[in-house]
Amino acid sequence: MNNDSSSGFAGARSPAGAASAGRVPDFFIIGHPKCGTTALHAMLKRHPQIYMPDIKEPQFFASDLRISKPGSADAGGLTYEQYLALFAGATPDQLIGDASTRHIWSPTAAARIAEAQPAARIIALLREPSSFLRSLHLQLLQNRSEREPSLRRAIALEEERRQGRELTELAVSQPRLLLYTERARYLDQLRRYHAVFPPDQILVLIYEDFLADNESTVREVQRFLGVDDTLALEVVRANETVQRRVALDEAMFSVTYGRGSFARALKRMLVLLTPRSLRRGGFKALQRSVVLASPKPADESLMLELRHRFKPEVQALSEFLDRDLLTLWGYDDI
Repeated sequence: MNNDSSSGFAGARSPAGAASAGRVPDFFIIGHPKCGTTALHAMLKRHPQIYMPDIKEPQFFASDLRISKPGSADAGGLTYEQYLALFAGATPDQLIGDASTRHIWSPTAAARIAEAQPAARIIALLREPSSFLRSLHLQLLQNRSEREPSLRRAIALEEERRQGRELTELAVSQPRLLLYTERARYLDQLRRYHAVFPPDQILVLIYEDFLADNESTVREVQRFLGVDDTLALEVVRANETVQRRVALDEAMFSVTYGRGSFARALKRMLVLLTPRSLRRGGFKALQRSVVLASPKPADESLMLELRHRFKPEVQALSEFLDRDLLTLWGYDDI
């Protein structure tokens, strides 16, 4: 693999030099977001035979989907040595894992992972498409990548956004972030991994199973990885959807980042009157208690339209996985 930015190992040595640079992960949790990846990461991280870094989503092998956020380390990306250094705390007898959700929707990540670690085990998490897109849309509103509050309208804007129009500041560097329906092309995504890994190295989990029984799902993962699956587990609930109250959070964002004369004046006053730790904790507490709220009821007509749209995809995915997802996800009567 070349050492240029297109290879995924920008400014660093190739996988052939990995032995001297550090260990490449033994397994990859490839997402999707809002499908339980955070809970699975947290539960596996507690296992003594597994090492996972504090940084949940280094996204290293999805360099084609790098998103340049102002002030974010992600804007420049990690070198190969920096990436491997994330796992330096692992002991020789521990498996090491990477949980990065962009790896599933990156067109090139599967091949890059396979080149770096041919023996890698891959864990994918999938969710019923319409509920996934709704939850994803709310998350993108929350992190300011999306500004269109209507999922219906956001989906209608996909062609404009594919052409580089109607994008937020945070999505300008990566328009594909807002191409919702492409994110739900599960079969194409899985086929990329099956093209470079044998079937026994790939485990596909269904979010609804994980939501119903975290413990059984995690034990299945532990058996797949070959670690002790008899240890007591501390159950962590899979992520639940949250929605940002956009207007209030806009004010908080402005104060936090100094946008506008009033915001700058208020921020200066807060800096003078409160210690840094209290300011930081106060904003986070306010966001948790006020900004993040239960989502509004789903647009049922849109959800039904999406289910009609994705039924052929679910049918094909059911056949590919040899599992009746049509019944599980309620598509059998559509």
